[in-house]
Amino acid sequence: MAKNTFPELRALVMSLEEDFNKFYDKNNNAAGTRVRKGMQELKDMAQQIRLQVQDIKNQES
Repeated sequence: MAKNTFPELRALVMSLEEDFNKFYDKNNNAAGTRVRKGMQELKDMAQQIRLQVQDIKNQES
């Protein structure tokens, strides 16, 4: 059975909170770069999860 990746997804989102605050509240451009990098990782992880869920659904059919 496939691994539940939700805890990893949640950890990634939560790890971005400080950089989001630094970028939006303090106009820290380096934090903005980290936010963009983290969002790309989030996008990649979301795609992997989508494919995993679809594979599991197809195996059950």
